[in-house]
Amino acid sequence: MTAIRVSLITTIFLALGACVYASAPAPKPAPEPITYDPQQDMGLLWVKHAAEYKAITMQAYRSAAAALPRFIADTTWSAMPGQTDAENLPPAVILDVDETVVSNVDFQLAFERPFTNRKLYDFYRKHAAIPVAGVVEFVAAARKAGVAVYFVTNRPCELIDDDPDPCPQKLGVIDEIESIGISTDAAHVMLADENDWDRAKIRRREYVARTHRVIMLFGDDLGDFVPCVRTKLYGPCTTPATKASRAQLVEEYADYWGNGWYILPGPMHGSWTSFR
Repeated sequence: MTAIRVSLITTIFLALGACVYASAPAPKPAPEPITYDPQQDMGLLWVKHAAEYKAITMQAYRSAAAALPRFIADTTWSAMPGQTDAENLPPAVILDVDETVVSNVDFQLAFERPFTNRKLYDFYRKHAAIPVAGVVEFVAAARKAGVAVYFVTNRPCELIDDDPDPCPQKLGVIDEIESIGISTDAAHVMLADENDWDRAKIRRREYVARTHRVIMLFGDDLGDFVPCVRTKLYGPCTTPATKASRAQLVEEYADYWGNGWYILPGPMHGSWTSFR
């Protein structure tokens, strides 16, 4: 009888085990990648709604304002690598425009793809410009300290309908900057395509450096600080940029970040989008 009972108990346990394994859930399939409507991209929503975005831009501009006296006093200093013998030149700062001085987030959320420069131009003829937090106060502080302020943008000059102006976009940019409380003029705003300039901003920075000691650079794109960051060849570049070469540029100029070079968040557009 004992042997029979042991055999029966063993059979029962094996059967229960089989039931447990049979009822175990099948492995879940790998989740499909999440995609976002370009008009509802998280980067756009972050710029539009996140308190952290405003905190970061204010932090950058306040840090730069605090450093102004040091860079003005040190006449051997330049934020332009290679600029020498500039001790007797007046100081200047150079700022990118889009996402550095004015935010295009409302345009990015509203416009119908694909992007064209004309769509951006038309948008700002109907809508108020949005200042990047901290920039108005910084420019005021720089000018009060005797520093010239230049604005460099890659918005191109393009003919508009019957407008005789060969570059109506320049006046548009000036109007945008002035609408947020920063006065400027044509001599201090430089677009792509002017004077045979291309999208490599280095030539325009060098143009300013002929007459000024450049003590600070501001932008949201790597190209606002160094050349050769794009897949297309502009300026002095002989080979297309890669993810690795862009990362190397960041390391090569590590001493400048937060020390004369101030980069702001740019998740909406820029040279980085070619390397996703």
